[in-house]
Amino acid sequence: MMSEFEIMNISATGMSAQRLRVEIVSTNIANAETTRTETGEPYRRKVPVFAEYLRRTPNGKIESAGVKVVKIEEDPSPFRLVYDPTHPDADENGYVRMPNVNIVREMVDLINAQRAYDANVAAFNVTKAMVNSALQIGRG
Repeated sequence: MMSEFEIMNISATGMSAQRLRVEIVSTNIANAETTRTETGEPYRRKVPVFAEYLRRTPNGKIESAGVKVVKIEEDPSPFRLVYDPTHPDADENGYVRMPNVNIVREMVDLINAQRAYDANVAAFNVTKAMVNSALQIGRG
C-alpha cells in the first residue's frame, strides 16, 4: 500500500513536469517569429516527453513513483512558408521559412498544462488534509 507521503511525492513530480511544460510552451510562443537561430535555421517547436517513473519497493514490487521528463524533442513538422520578399531571410523566390509554431496549439497546450498542474495541486492538498485529520484524531 502506498503511503500518504508517496502520494504527495507523485503529485509533486506531476507539478514539476507541468511547470516545465509551461516553460517550454512559453519558449515556443516567444520564438514563434524567430526565422534564424544559431544554426541558421528557423526556430523549431519543442515538445516535452513524459514517462512514468517507476521504483522498486523493499519487497521487490515495482510501483509508480510519479512522472519524469525523459527528453525534450523538436517537432519535426515542416516550417511555414510566408511570402515576404523584403524580409532579410527570404529565399530567391521571396519566401521566408517561419517556425513551425502554431500559437493556437500552444495556447491549448498551456491551458492543458495549467489544468494538469491544478489537478496535482488538488490531489496534494487532499492528501495533506487527510494527514492533518489523522493527526488530529491522534491528539483527541
